[in-house]
Amino acid sequence: MSAFTLHDLQCFDAVARTGGFQTAADALHRSHPAVHAAVSKLERQLGLRLLDRSGYRVSLTDAGASFHRRAQVLLQEMHSLQVHAQQLAMGEESELRVVIGDFCPRREVLTMLGAFGSLNPHTRLHLHAEAVGGPLERLLADEADLILHTVNKSDPRLEWLDLCAVPFVPVAAPGFLGFAESKSIRPEQLRPYTQCIIRDTARQANTADYFMIAGAHQCTVADQLMKKEIILQGMAWGHMPRFLVAQELRDGALLSLAGRYLPGSVEELVAARRSDRPHGPAAQRLWTHLQQAAAQLRLPEAL
Repeated sequence: MSAFTLHDLQCFDAVARTGGFQTAADALHRSHPAVHAAVSKLERQLGLRLLDRSGYRVSLTDAGASFHRRAQVLLQEMHSLQVHAQQLAMGEESELRVVIGDFCPRREVLTMLGAFGSLNPHTRLHLHAEAVGGPLERLLADEADLILHTVNKSDPRLEWLDLCAVPFVPVAAPGFLGFAESKSIRPEQLRPYTQCIIRDTARQANTADYFMIAGAHQCTVADQLMKKEIILQGMAWGHMPRFLVAQELRDGALLSLAGRYLPGSVEELVAARRSDRPHGPAAQRLWTHLQQAAAQLRLPEAL
């Protein structure tokens, strides 16, 4: 059996994943003949028929599927090695871009970041505030090195550190609703009342509704503190991070509307970064710092 090359494996993997030679060529930025020749050469060298070409789309043979599973492990290791080499070759970063999401406990998060800054005076942290889908969009557009927000933990492009759970609760000022508050309020009962929501800073439209009541009048604000003030003034109702309204709920300035039909939610606040990008020494120190500091992170309502 002749030795095969990394290029041959990459071409075979692309065809297996995309189901065609042209789509594989497009994904690899190579020509169709080059990809076809590489896969054919690999089959000859192995003495195996890896692909079934009889259908409209090529598919893996049994031998091809087995070989592909093992090849993916090798290709992933090669990618990790390449990223590691890039990290070793990177110099000390002079700045890191950090995006803080809208429901972060800002004092606690800024305390963590400030402690890192004191220990790393030659690395400047550029802090940005984004809301809803904005933090993730920045990260995936390579406009941020790290975000503090919530993410889809199954996204293979990301790695993350758990920081804390943030409960959200629907609240309103006393007397805002035209009926008695209870634990059985249904969403449709709130349709006549203005709902305050956070403005999404993502440039691309986000399809998630984030507690919005269909058909209700809405007022949008840029941050949670403005949202809280509008709700306190009896101008709207809305879902708030519990830690931001814990005192007001205790003293009766706000009432919880949470119940069977309006249960609220719990968002997982994480630190997240790209798993498919190299990270320099300062970025790695920040990651380690947050990992260690997360164990001491406590939301204000728990103090």
